[in-house]
Amino acid sequence: MAPRANDKDARVQRERARAYQARVELNAGRQRRRTRDNVIGGIVGAVVLLGILGAQVAYYTAGPGKPAPSPSPTVTSTVTPTPEATDAATPAPTTTP
Repeated sequence: MAPRANDKDARVQRERARAYQARVELNAGRQRRRTRDNVIGGIVGAVVLLGILGAQVAYYTAGPGKPAPSPSPTVTSTVTPTPEATDAATPAPTTTP
């Protein structure tokens, strides 16, 4: 009878080892999938952020968000009138009171 009990124990051990190996492989697959999903998520997030940044730059430099050009103050030289010399003689001071 001992060999039969031994066969049963061996079968139970094989089943436990098979189940353990299946769990190990499942967990390893999940870990690989999580890592892959995180990498893909990071790349997609970076692409979305770059797209948003590019859209903002394009909108504010070339689109309707572009500021209206305002006339810039230009420096113009204005001619100030200078007193012109006249040919008329200047009156001489009088000594009469």
